[in-house]
Amino acid sequence: MPSSKDKHWSAGKWIPGLHVNTSEDESGFGKNANIHVAIAASCAVALCLFGMVGNIIVFRYLCFRIPKNKYTVYIINLTAADFLFLTFTAILMAIQLIKLIGKNYNFTGRKQFSMFAEIFYDFAQYSGMFFLTAISVERCLAVLFPIWYQCNRRKNQSSIVCICLWILGCSMSLIENLACLPKDFMAQTNTCTGIAIMTFVISIGICLPLMVTSSLILVFRIQRTLRQQYPPRLYVIIITTVFVFILSVTPFSFMWFLMYFKLLPLDVHIVSLFYASVFCTVLNSTLNPYIYFIVGRHRKSTPKVSIHEILQRAFHEEEAERKNNQQRSGY
Repeated sequence: MPSSKDKHWSAGKWIPGLHVNTSEDESGFGKNANIHVAIAASCAVALCLFGMVGNIIVFRYLCFRIPKNKYTVYIINLTAADFLFLTFTAILMAIQLIKLIGKNYNFTGRKQFSMFAEIFYDFAQYSGMFFLTAISVERCLAVLFPIWYQCNRRKNQSSIVCICLWILGCSMSLIENLACLPKDFMAQTNTCTGIAIMTFVISIGICLPLMVTSSLILVFRIQRTLRQQYPPRLYVIIITTVFVFILSVTPFSFMWFLMYFKLLPLDVHIVSLFYASVFCTVLNSTLNPYIYFIVGRHRKSTPKVSIHEILQRAFHEEEAERKNNQQRSGY
């Protein structure tokens, strides 16, 4: 869930006062602060690469080897957003590493390249949040109003919704990065304040309640049917993914928003807090594909299960059960 602090990678001023000084009196860090920050950035890059591998595998199978349905379309787009987010996080962390240990940090076009990376970083993170909200809300509607849902849902609705959400995510990223430049952000201009409030309302005021409400409804549905049968894997995937998102992203969004308006004391290790938020947001996008793998495995552990079978079970279990019930009723 993006916040206003995300826009200041290029200038080394992601948020007010984010400078790594070697003076322990000024920043609370020791003389080896640069080494510690470089290690943190390197670990973040390694975690990004690990997550990118998982997202590539899921994207490849869902796009080319497994038949698409209304839910896999959302997962494909969520996987693409997670991959983009991890890619540009790794790039921005690499820029930070170059600044810390490199000799030619002020290379030609550095600011333009950093701005380009920041736009895609925010674009991917906003879009991923929207896709997760959309799939949880749509699954909830299918549970609450099954007849209305079947009668009113269009055949290509998932694709249309995803295109609209990509456009929305891109628009928000462009507004945040082009209408509120670093110097304006530091000065807390009216434009930047309005953008901060807008992004907070969309993220915390709209998307978060929708995800929480939808997930709780799915949890109640699972409790009702748990004694009769195992819950559908898709329910478990949605609930787990939303749960991880809320735990890893939401607390830092609140903190950065409060710190922007100086409602939270700034006498903290701001660099440590920043890297903690980076690790949590990266962890969220990294864990998603592995959640699909874990949930998609057979409940009775088998020694060898292909990735194709795992993802097939995860996202097509309901369709298979529906076909089996139709065949039984036909006999």
